[in-house]
Amino acid sequence: MMKSIATESPISFEAALQELERLVQTLETGNLPLEESLAAYERGMALLKFCQETLACAEQRIRILSGEELTPLASKEADAP
Repeated sequence: MMKSIATESPISFEAALQELERLVQTLETGNLPLEESLAAYERGMALLKFCQETLACAEQRIRILSGEELTPLASKEADAP
């Protein structure tokens, strides 16, 4: 039996991503009872939302730092004389 699904907010993007990966692996086995599968799915959706919001905030910060315009990162070859 799987231990209870966490309900608190993750401490970081990386922690959320790791937890989400573990949940996906657990769900893919197909060995969970229905109620535990639903709880894991619900937690996964909450983690996904957290990750998407975190990435959106990071993108916004980058936009602000780069003067409101996202520019593609230059390759190392383009930087060479």
